[in-house]
Amino acid sequence: MHTGPARSVGTPLTALALVVAVFALVLGGAGAAFAHAGLSGSDPADGAVLKAAPQYVTLTFTESVSFSEDSLRVLSPQNERVNPRPARHVDGKDNTARVELSGKLPQGTYTVAWRVVSADGHPISGAFVFSNGKPSETAAVVATGSPDDTAVGRLYGVFRYVAYSGLALLVGAAAFVLVCWPEAATVRPVRRLLVLGWVALTASTVALLLLRGPYETAGQLTSAFDPAQLGRTLTGRPGGALVARLVLLAAAAVSLRWVARRTADRTGLGGRLRWAGALFASALAVTWAAAEHASVGIQVALAVPVAVMHLLAMGVWLGGLITLLLLLRRRGSDGREIPASAIGRFSALAFNAVAVLVATGVYQSWRQVGSWEALSTTSYGKTLLVKIAAVVLVLCAASFSRRWTARLGHEASPATATAALMPAVSAPERVRVAQGVGAPTPAAGQEPGGAAEAPAGDGPGDTAEAPRFEADAYRRGLRRMVTAEAVLGVVVLVVTTVLTGTQPSRAAGERVAVASAAEPQAQVVTVPFDMGTANHQGTVQITLTPGRVGENTVEAVVYTPDGGLATVPELRLSLTQDALGIGPLDAKLKNLKGYWAAYDLRLPMPGVWTLNITVRTTDIDQVTVRDTVRITSLPG
Repeated sequence: MHTGPARSVGTPLTALALVVAVFALVLGGAGAAFAHAGLSGSDPADGAVLKAAPQYVTLTFTESVSFSEDSLRVLSPQNERVNPRPARHVDGKDNTARVELSGKLPQGTYTVAWRVVSADGHPISGAFVFSNGKPSETAAVVATGSPDDTAVGRLYGVFRYVAYSGLALLVGAAAFVLVCWPEAATVRPVRRLLVLGWVALTASTVALLLLRGPYETAGQLTSAFDPAQLGRTLTGRPGGALVARLVLLAAAAVSLRWVARRTADRTGLGGRLRWAGALFASALAVTWAAAEHASVGIQVALAVPVAVMHLLAMGVWLGGLITLLLLLRRRGSDGREIPASAIGRFSALAFNAVAVLVATGVYQSWRQVGSWEALSTTSYGKTLLVKIAAVVLVLCAASFSRRWTARLGHEASPATATAALMPAVSAPERVRVAQGVGAPTPAAGQEPGGAAEAPAGDGPGDTAEAPRFEADAYRRGLRRMVTAEAVLGVVVLVVTTVLTGTQPSRAAGERVAVASAAEPQAQVVTVPFDMGTANHQGTVQITLTPGRVGENTVEAVVYTPDGGLATVPELRLSLTQDALGIGPLDAKLKNLKGYWAAYDLRLPMPGVWTLNITVRTTDIDQVTVRDTVRITSLPG
């Protein structure tokens, strides 16, 4: 049996190693988050060539958005801003943004750069172009990377992971003390774990509150202390949730000190305190659920409480595992160990927590994924598959832990459990043996009528130490399985945190569907040409369907000056992309008696293509005219 002092020296190092492992694994998974909403349409449309300058630029998104003064910028070909006033919602619709443009815009290509905050608190950004009169070169430069791929974005993501870790440590350790073993509150490593969880959650919440402003606006790190920006953060829903979390944590600090005094006085922890702890933990989890995925989408009234239960179950299970592991690795100078009954109570508590995790996780998966196909075709679905695999491994480890717990509980009789809590070894048991009349006088150390004192178990074949040996072996086996389960639990926590920063599959599918419906189904270009007679100018209308990269259908119709259909002997069309040196690609139009068409024109690249249109008006006269068309990328 290990001595007390040897174990007590290693306990702080063990606690430190566990905490470092948690944060190393959590921070190691930090990555860029994906957008949670999308641009479903714009007016003017991306790539549009307008005959007259527009008065407004209007954007429509798949869900409600919020924005700051610089959220929507319209830049001229010379990279000058041409929207003097900030964006506003259109007719009170929260999923729109509109800016008014300057009165007179010169011809050329304009760039629209936008960055807004989606309803679940994550920033999204993008850019597109339109042309007034005719396309031109532009000097406007906008960021094209992920909105989180900045110094502030990466730092914000790190503190999000720290906040989840602090929640797990605080809720799990408190649940272990209140439900499984109240005397654990007097154990120094457990008290340190509670303090560490509180400090990590409080510090990360303060950091998130300061970084929220520059995170939303893509500002510099130094702007985190800008009073005006902080004021805007406090009025938003994410900022309000963070402030509420700080208030709850301040109340928790007072409560923890009161609980510490109660346990120091040996006055015990009652049922009311357990209910108060459950209420506090639920309120703390609401500060996440009310400002993230659960707060938008379908079935919000059900999704928010389900998300709260999911967070609490995660904290009770993972934080409780780390608390149990600390207690299993500890044996203080007084020789006290965690009793088998407390381990059994945590086993039941952890089983219920995992059951809640699975049930709420199934609902959240259905709500966010939406279809079986999305599991393998979206980032959210693929990340969810990783989480499911990690949960399966956790369940396997948990089943082995329950087996070791059952064996330990079977071996620990009430007498053994009591002896395990005694600071000193019990006195040897005296064994009375019958003695015949006239026997010799008892020797020193013997009682009259009895044999010499001998500690129980000294006789041949006695196995009094066997239960103690087996109990130690069971504790070692349980400690190994709890370690494995805790490590896998940290992996689940990492993946869960990544999921909160990933666009849900259902939202991605809706975004593609709305975007596809909003996109123009064809690109139409009308080009005038000289018909060879005085004051006779006809037009040729070219229609490319769908006007995207890949195979397109081309239809061409020639009109007379009065708008009637014109018959021409020959019509040729070729396309070139001068910027990349591609072309000319011959459309190979065929005369279909009234119009010309081709059904297999394949365009390999997006961008602005030049249309070269040759119209033969007579057997000897022909004219070639040119115009441009913007070909877009494939959706998705």
